[in-house]
Amino acid sequence: MEAIYIPPASQKSLMELSRRTLESFVRGTQRPAYEVEDPYLCVYQYGAFVSLHKGEELRGCIGTCFPTEPLYRTIIEMTEAAASRDYRVPPIGEDELSHIRIDISVLSPLWLARDPLSLEVGKHGLHVAKGEKRGVLLPQVATQYGWNIETFLSQACHKAGLPNNAWQWPETRISAFTALIIEESR
Repeated sequence: MEAIYIPPASQKSLMELSRRTLESFVRGTQRPAYEVEDPYLCVYQYGAFVSLHKGEELRGCIGTCFPTEPLYRTIIEMTEAAASRDYRVPPIGEDELSHIRIDISVLSPLWLARDPLSLEVGKHGLHVAKGEKRGVLLPQVATQYGWNIETFLSQACHKAGLPNNAWQWPETRISAFTALIIEESR
């Protein structure tokens, strides 16, 4: 299990990058040119999710556990996707921009959870996979809803489109990760 370290100044830069991306994307203006030299933002090993909130309402959340680009590029792509491609909610409108708060979850590499019941609620996130079906829940989701580990595992299976007890099946792959959560202050 890997601890994620990104210094506060780099976290702030990542959030500013996400905010500028969101505003230019929603307004339909040209994406700003980003020249990022911060070594903490140029790493390839971290996945990331970007969550957009309007008050308590989720307005988009998209991410990847399998990064193929530097972290800052992943954040740009996931910010645009959260604003426009989360099937659960309509795209973000320009009139909403001043009310949107951004949360970034930087994810450690996944590891196979040989004993899923030993995972810690609020500390570990879940990636459930069986065949083509996949589901991901961030660590903060279990805390937000007050779930225990069994409910968290069941909900991750449900999100993957599997029966709630699929986490107990030997052919279901349960992976875990930790996350560094960066919240926009608004």
